[in-house]
Amino acid sequence: MLDSIKIGKFIMDKRKSLHLTQQQLADKLNVSFQAISKWENGTTYPNIEILKDLAIVLDVSVDEILAGKEKNTEDLSYSKAGVDIAYTDTIKREMAKHLETDDRRVLNRMGAFASLYDISFPALKNPVLVLKSEEPGSKQKLAMEYGYTESICHDMINHLVNDIAVMGAKPLAVLDTIVCGNAEKDTIKTLVKGISEACKENECSLVGGETSIQPLVVDSGVYVLTSSIAGIVEKSEIIDGSAIREGDCILAVASNGLHTNGYSLVRLLMDKMPQIKLDKIDGLTFIEQMMKPHTPYYKALKGLFSKNIIHGMAHITGGGIEGNLCRVIPENLSARIDLSKIKVLNIFKYIRQNGNISDEEMLRTFNCGVGLIMVVSERDKEVVMKHINTFYPCYEIGMIEKGENKIVFDKKIDWL
Repeated sequence: MLDSIKIGKFIMDKRKSLHLTQQQLADKLNVSFQAISKWENGTTYPNIEILKDLAIVLDVSVDEILAGKEKNTEDLSYSKAGVDIAYTDTIKREMAKHLETDDRRVLNRMGAFASLYDISFPALKNPVLVLKSEEPGSKQKLAMEYGYTESICHDMINHLVNDIAVMGAKPLAVLDTIVCGNAEKDTIKTLVKGISEACKENECSLVGGETSIQPLVVDSGVYVLTSSIAGIVEKSEIIDGSAIREGDCILAVASNGLHTNGYSLVRLLMDKMPQIKLDKIDGLTFIEQMMKPHTPYYKALKGLFSKNIIHGMAHITGGGIEGNLCRVIPENLSARIDLSKIKVLNIFKYIRQNGNISDEEMLRTFNCGVGLIMVVSERDKEVVMKHINTFYPCYEIGMIEKGENKIVFDKKIDWL
């Protein structure tokens, strides 16, 4: 149990040893000197919002403030290794607010050793779990550098949900992992908030995860994100490409930009041409274009799942159209793509021109404006396009034919 008198005396002794008045300490912490006085006489405690800053000013750890004494300098401790348990506990309490959910399938809350999720689905005869892990790649480095901390969380979750949605799955629950060199409460709070909100927007729940502080492994200020998802689909309604037939139509669903792929190449371009960061493309700076969150497709797709009219889908990520669409094309069939029909976004034209990048490299590295591909019958294509177009631009770019090569490109992309 905390001893307020002992804590107050410790704060006062440390303040005096640093030759600070109550007012000077208050100014450093942006609080009133009355607050300092109340801490020191044991009337109140410093709240969790101020503990870390107070510890920094007094040159002690949060653990030492709450214990009301300095630890033996010869003793080893987790705090001295860079992990302050008391401070991380305050962060966990902040996280808990963002893990609150109305999802009745979530049976417990933060604090348990693992998350419990009820997987009883009476409406499904043969429910199949769809599992996936994802991370936002090197885009997260740019996000942290340019202040898009919360936005990168939407990138990660939207990408994650898209990967299971193309199999016809409904997203259920997400677990996140944040690895960092030091835990900055505001940053952690923003990350968890962003992940939680992105989950809600994709109609699933953030049910728990892990925040791993590794000061001797990861540099201070560096955050590495990853997450895993569980989704559900009726076995007979799995979309895996097995229904694709000769004569089917190939539809493109528009992306809004790079999504989460190609950023290593983009960072190389930025290193060579730093002046491009503020160049305007379609009214936004280059950086603003780079940081657009990955387009979420689940809400656009879910209304078609029960109609059993989608024969196959591919989420266009790293590897471009060829590297992803080939995953769902059956043997002895080819997807013939007319590249001249692709509606290329101006940001890709800009990157190609300024980086002097070949068409082959552009197609292999970027989505070039096609974030998702759907394969449907000729009979159903108008219904599908009409539905998807209420969410995102959707148009025809090819057809399925017999052949040995799973992907065949015709003509060239129009970069003008």
